[in-house]
Amino acid sequence: MSQSAGKKLTGLIAATFTPFTSQGEVNLSEIGPYIDYLTEKQGVNKIFVNGTTGEGMSLSVAERKLLAEDWCRKAKGKMEQVILHVGCTSLKDSQELARHAVEIGVDGIAVIAPSFFKPRSAESLRAYLQEVAGVAPTVPFYYYHLPALTGINLPASDLLEGIETLIPSFRGVKFSGTDLMDFGQCVSRILPHWSVLYGVDEQLLAALALGASGAVGSTYNYLGSHMNKLVSEFESGNLVQARSLQFKMQELIRYAIKVGFDLGVNKQLMNEVSGLQLGPPRLPLMPCPQEHAVSIKQKYQHLFPIR
Repeated sequence: MSQSAGKKLTGLIAATFTPFTSQGEVNLSEIGPYIDYLTEKQGVNKIFVNGTTGEGMSLSVAERKLLAEDWCRKAKGKMEQVILHVGCTSLKDSQELARHAVEIGVDGIAVIAPSFFKPRSAESLRAYLQEVAGVAPTVPFYYYHLPALTGINLPASDLLEGIETLIPSFRGVKFSGTDLMDFGQCVSRILPHWSVLYGVDEQLLAALALGASGAVGSTYNYLGSHMNKLVSEFESGNLVQARSLQFKMQELIRYAIKVGFDLGVNKQLMNEVSGLQLGPPRLPLMPCPQEHAVSIKQKYQHLFPIR
């Protein structure tokens, strides 16, 4: 078990892209340079691996294990915390990945709700999460709330009721929804050692105002240094400066949506900005048209010029 596994999860956490070759195979050779880019260029030293941004649900169990091992090994001594998403549509697969996470010494695991056969109540979702957490009882456990993609609109705050008795390793929620009332209710119900991490990057400042412990997002891969500045401005009470940074990020996201913004485009934007070769997304996601990525990169450079 990692030394930092007991440390409360706070600050910015980059949801990492999975590097693929041009043929769509996992490309481990880019992970080391990727970690260096995040720590040295973006000031981000915590990662969330094999989540939505990492196309975790499009990967086989074997691929997810391979990636988890490589991220953990190469992050050692460079990253403060590695959180691994182990959620699957199959309970048995999730448990297999959770057991593997214990073996490789991750700092936490997260589980998204199954989205084909859906839990119909907070009780059934808690029971599912309990079965996964139970095979990795020493590892901090997080529920990953993503209603737009799972189609499960159960309030995350309902899930928290009594969860610490069912899952003693429970440490919080990765809340990737836009319902700020539900988010606020999660914050109001947390225990001191829990974290509520916000996952909608363009609303980060609102979440901080409601008491977010930190944030997990794809844009922190290439906007981490600027969003770290937003967090520090907020914590210093400089709301005008914090808003200015949030509005710039919103302008970039809004522009990207107008020209077409999905995970494939987001991944290619990361390639353009970082110089890494993370490859295309995996089908059914389509590769990004080059002109889209170049156009968004130009907007990025206009809004966030290198000083």
